Amino acid sequence: MSSLLITLAQFIFTALAASFSQITPTLTLKSPSVPMSKWAYIALMFFGVNMLNNWAFAFNISVPVHIILRSFGSVTTMLAGALQGKRYTWLQVTSVIILTVGVLVSAFADAGSKGKSVEASSGDLGSGLLILLAAQILSAYMGVYVQDTYAKYGSHWRENLFYSHFLSLPLFFPLAGTLRRQYANLASTPVLDFPPSLPVLKSLEMPSGIAYLLLNSMTQLLCITGVNLLSAQASAVTVTIVLNVRKLVSFVASTIMFGHSLSGMMCVGAGLVFGAGALYGWETSYRIPSAAKAKKVKEGKKQ
Repeated sequence: MSSLLITLAQFIFTALAASFSQITPTLTLKSPSVPMSKWAYIALMFFGVNMLNNWAFAFNISVPVHIILRSFGSVTTMLAGALQGKRYTWLQVTSVIILTVGVLVSAFADAGSKGKSVEASSGDLGSGLLILLAAQILSAYMGVYVQDTYAKYGSHWRENLFYSHFLSLPLFFPLAGTLRRQYANLASTPVLDFPPSLPVLKSLEMPSGIAYLLLNSMTQLLCITGVNLLSAQASAVTVTIVLNVRKLVSFVASTIMFGHSLSGMMCVGAGLVFGAGALYGWETSYRIPSAAKAKKVKEGKKQ
């Protein structure tokens, strides 16, 4: 398992890519629009969430169980928001619950169609679940904290993308020994055989493990950039809902791509997720703003 090295590679690649938006023509960092203490706190939480999710695999938590438990992100984020004084309508709460159930149904269906187990392979299930629960709670709090930071200082998502990764890098130093071992394992994998039409890549004689590590980092950059951009435009709960919908699309796409048929259970889960997502979107983007606008007009007429 090279999850720690994968995480480090993603952080380095994203920090480098995001640095271009934070460097001045004189090759110095721009003055941040948000206090550095805020970015440092967010980076610490971001690192913690990633480490907790990686740590859970050490307790033999299967990937399906990992995915299923992380599907509660919308619920935990809504609870974190409520604890900080945010209010949600009954329709928003209901749609989040339905969506979560839909993702759970889809995850079980996806695991079943591919012959995967949704059980832990040892007696460490309890410890692994507690770690994932801690990651969920911390992630939910971080999402709400970032939302409040944007509300106060402006939606500087590019700064967040850079500093959340860059400031986390020193925290990997205590894990250097493990990282070296994981890198050595990947470096010892067979050389990837690039086609003759790519002579430059072929001449590199790159181990397949390293090539896949770089490819993973590039795709993660696209993913995390989209998440940060979305978080600057929408609430923390909306972000988790979009991520859950994306997760469902991934389930369906992987099922089709690997030659499996969509089961009735998967279709039910898909219907619940898309229906709940549409319901939440209608409530949040149309009904609530319309009601607020009508109330404002009514109050204006009274005056």
